[in-house]
Amino acid sequence: MTYKFIRRAIALEYGDNPAPILSAKGEDELAEAIIAEAKKRGVHIAEDPQLAALLSQLEIKEEIPENLYVAVAVVLSWAYWLKGMEPEGYKPK
Repeated sequence: MTYKFIRRAIALEYGDNPAPILSAKGEDELAEAIIAEAKKRGVHIAEDPQLAALLSQLEIKEEIPENLYVAVAVVLSWAYWLKGMEPEGYKPK
């Protein structure tokens, strides 16, 4: 039995949106191009194949579903932390 490894990449956009939206997705060569562009722009990359598989089922410009908020929030908070940033409106205790 042969298994084919599928490389997936997704990109999320948050900004002024009430919830993150899917801004790009792709497999194999397109995934590599998305990753290369992200690296070129200094975007932090998280590797989570299961989350990528779930998010890749969405359509471009579609908001992430509520059941994935926590998983995506973890990734976004990691990216903010790595950049030394705080979300707009964040008030530390």
